[in-house]
Amino acid sequence: MTKKLLVVVMLGALSGVAQAQSSVTLYGIIDEGFLFSSNSAGGRQYALQSSILQASRWGLRGAEDLGGGLKSIFVLEGGFDPSTGKLGQGGLLFGRQAYVGISSPYGTVTLGRQYDSVVDFLGILAVSNQWGGAIVDHAGDVDNFNNSARTNNAIKFSSEQYAGFKFSAVYSLGGVAGDVSRNQVYSFGLGYQGGPLVAGVAYLNVRNPNVSFFGNSTSGTASPATANIASPIYSGFASAHSYQNIAAGAALTFGSATFGANFSNVTFNGLGDLSSGPNPSANLHYSGKAILNNAEVSFRYQVTSSTVLGVGYEHTNVSSVNGVDGSRYNQFEAGADYFLSKRTDVYLIGVYQKASGINSRGAPAVAALNLLTPSSNDKQGVVRVGIRHKF
Repeated sequence: MTKKLLVVVMLGALSGVAQAQSSVTLYGIIDEGFLFSSNSAGGRQYALQSSILQASRWGLRGAEDLGGGLKSIFVLEGGFDPSTGKLGQGGLLFGRQAYVGISSPYGTVTLGRQYDSVVDFLGILAVSNQWGGAIVDHAGDVDNFNNSARTNNAIKFSSEQYAGFKFSAVYSLGGVAGDVSRNQVYSFGLGYQGGPLVAGVAYLNVRNPNVSFFGNSTSGTASPATANIASPIYSGFASAHSYQNIAAGAALTFGSATFGANFSNVTFNGLGDLSSGPNPSANLHYSGKAILNNAEVSFRYQVTSSTVLGVGYEHTNVSSVNGVDGSRYNQFEAGADYFLSKRTDVYLIGVYQKASGINSRGAPAVAALNLLTPSSNDKQGVVRVGIRHKF
């Protein structure tokens, strides 16, 4: 009896060790609230809309200790709309992230659908990922600071932190037989966090972006015959052969106050490549390149441990293309976030945008805040009241 009891105890102990060596975590976010728009396609709009401060999602995250400092890891994460229950990212089950890999004391290598280096190092510095939400994104999130686009078929290396510095590199195989460069994506970036300073720089290059980048959130197959970009600010550039983004930013904290600034230079090169995407209309046959410069400055104040206030200003300048004048967008935003607990907060966001010039579709520019129906004129104001819960 004593020997049997000893065996049972030993097996129980070994079982506990095995369980401690591996883990799977279920997590998620639900963001829901009311939204008022002063002008959406010519009229006022009152709506219940989800995923503004942060996109609603659910996911599974796991790790297994392999010994010697190595771990196998995975993430499966999908978006959804609490207002209707439908899947996000065009109906993809795991449309936000889906990858597996190995971590070591030096860094992590992962394979699958992932975020690029711009998201890694500039996303944390953008107002949209702090207190402003997706409606304050730069020009329809053209620079992907708010991770609207993911990278499929990606191989990614993310380093550990060394003296405050961390870097990452991403390469996505296009997967097209006979043309290794078609649909390929690559990016790299460097970030620093130390004391009161957070800073980052990143570079992103995408071939055939209408299909491989902006069009990859679909359960079907993205077509170059369709413009897979919603925002009129840059949807007219869907025929670009390539997309390039150079971005930098920093934030400096003094006590309860944080000052932030960031900048991105986005270039759509090789316009008129109809194998990548369509020209905006029969009257506009773009060629050459279009450049969008986006600048943001912000101020955030931690009033108490549970209350955050913020204000920001953004400017987007779109270059002229083939003699067609470009457009400009000035945007002002303010927000307040109050935490009821560590996992639940309520928030208020206000944003106003003023447009001028000629937009990418060759029409007079209209205000077009991200995720919302564009205005019928050059002005658009939005107020959002919402609640977010994390689990």
